[in-house]
Amino acid sequence: MVNKPKNPSEYGAEQIQVLEGLDPVRKRPGMYVGSTGQEGLHHLVTEIVNNSMDEAIGGYANHIKLEFCKDGSVAVYDNGRGVPFDIKKEYGVSALELAFTKLHAGGKFGGGGYKVSSGLHGVGSSVVNALSEWFRVITKRGDKTVIQEYEKGGNKIRPVEKLDLNKLSKLKNAEWNIDLEGWNYEPMTIVQFKPDATIFETIDFDYKFFVQQIREYAYLTAGIKFDILDHRIDRKYSFYFEGGIKAYLEALNRNHGVLNSKPFYCQKEYDEVNVEVALQYNDTFRENVICFANHLKNIEGGTHLTGFRSALTRCVNDYARKSGALKDKDLNLTGDDLREGLTAIISISLDSATLQFEGQTKAKLGNTNVRVAVETVVKEALEQFLDENPKDANSIIEKNLLSFKARMAAKAARDTVIRKTALEGGGVLPGKLADCSEKDAERSELFIVEGDSAGGSAKQGRNRNYQAILPIFGKVLNTERARLDKIVDSDKFKAMIIAIGCGIGDQFDISKIRYNKIIIMADADADGMHINSLHLTFFYRHMPELILQGHVYVAVPPLYKATWGKEKRYLFTDRDREEFLKTAEGKKAIVQRFKGLGEMNAEELWETTMNPETRRLKQITAEDAEAADEIFEMLMGEEVAPRKRFITTHAKQANLDIM
Repeated sequence: MVNKPKNPSEYGAEQIQVLEGLDPVRKRPGMYVGSTGQEGLHHLVTEIVNNSMDEAIGGYANHIKLEFCKDGSVAVYDNGRGVPFDIKKEYGVSALELAFTKLHAGGKFGGGGYKVSSGLHGVGSSVVNALSEWFRVITKRGDKTVIQEYEKGGNKIRPVEKLDLNKLSKLKNAEWNIDLEGWNYEPMTIVQFKPDATIFETIDFDYKFFVQQIREYAYLTAGIKFDILDHRIDRKYSFYFEGGIKAYLEALNRNHGVLNSKPFYCQKEYDEVNVEVALQYNDTFRENVICFANHLKNIEGGTHLTGFRSALTRCVNDYARKSGALKDKDLNLTGDDLREGLTAIISISLDSATLQFEGQTKAKLGNTNVRVAVETVVKEALEQFLDENPKDANSIIEKNLLSFKARMAAKAARDTVIRKTALEGGGVLPGKLADCSEKDAERSELFIVEGDSAGGSAKQGRNRNYQAILPIFGKVLNTERARLDKIVDSDKFKAMIIAIGCGIGDQFDISKIRYNKIIIMADADADGMHINSLHLTFFYRHMPELILQGHVYVAVPPLYKATWGKEKRYLFTDRDREEFLKTAEGKKAIVQRFKGLGEMNAEELWETTMNPETRRLKQITAEDAEAADEIFEMLMGEEVAPRKRFITTHAKQANLDIM
């Protein structure tokens, strides 16, 4: 039943609000950038970088720079065409001011500015301006350089005015904090802004996020130079790849043994869709397919992925039958059989006016014509590739057939284990699991705790109403090269699978999850990091939905406990310890290093690692898990050379406990 207002007359003209200019963005920032957390903060930078990317894709720019400044601002440079600053007659203001202060004003609406573009389709720059404490644009076109500045929601504090080039050249380490050394392009654009701390929960940019993003952009746009500087930590990266997505494919497979020594690559335009695809099989058991549309990453795939898979399945089955590898007329390799060990990059571009995504996040492409385009282009090129490279083709077919046989064996083994252990639910929970009394998954959490002693303290210190404890003694199975039948037969993973309740493999059902938070709790040392990596590799490869839907966390226990008199403080990092020892109370304190969770009593474990009001948790994202998986694969895989390079490079950064 809908509750009606007690007095309808209270709702009248006075209650109707009209939000002018950029006010709607400040009123509802989540509608425009997704959230006011770090994800939304990062989205601001991405929108401005994507404007520069549009210039690069259009062939107008070949150098893009991203710079994080000490004052908390960020600057994005490109040597593209520059922003037009002539007067737009019907509005009586410059085109520059319109682009940065009016929603749905820009060169992405079919006016000839851009054919291929991404971002928020013309609202990106103005949205960033709206959500900034201050915002400035410097642009150079021809022999004239101009500047305009805004503050607090796009309020103009400086009109478009000419900027002295001599002053511009002296900006390094000056009040604007930008570094123009080596940047003397004509034309060019610099956009600098500082996010509004009254809107965002944090204004601390994660440099590593942008290193990964810029690296991907560099792979997608061969021949474009990218620089990323962080003056907060004095770090710089430069990326430039002549090979485009072929170089990206090589990088993804650098720690693996590859099966088809010659990678497959095709690029062709079909029905106004530019299709570019690269693929190669390796000796692992997992699939790694990355999709892009107009250089936006589509983590949920979409129609381009559907078209690719359809073409791959058809071509491989046709070749296997033609070569005699598939002799049974009724037998066909399925998409599941072809995914094992497959690494592929799918990048499409099309007129931005026709670009369609499912949902606001642009995680899944929706254009139906793209499926046909990708399927047609890939099928034609892959058929030719297999015919012209029979050795590589046979290696791929052998891998696919082995995958088919292993899948059948794994299914039989899993079904046997499920029947014995009631993995489907309704069976007995693991004996070591100390369950909570709360039955609502949304309100409960599971701690997977390293070691029996730490598990005992956790059981005593927990809140039994909503916290469950599952102690795991010793390191779990390395799932790097383990098939599903071996995993479900492992006592440690079996206990985890049953406790979590979702099942595994093709029987995984996230709606059956028993805990909203699954928290990995290990020692704050090298062994603990190794254990975390083992767990994350398992979740990433065999229960990825738990990570994608935000259920997996890593607990961050303290490294030290400082005590003075009756007072105490927990210190989580070496930097925390150094800063604390500089304080007056720190100089009087005794600082104890925790060797592990097992050293903590129940009260300490609750205070530092389990109490929701005081603990520190790291929510694991797909990017975190992917990075952990890549490092773990490098260290634990069969390829020796990458492991040696990694150890040599990072040896000085190692944190060793000397007994």
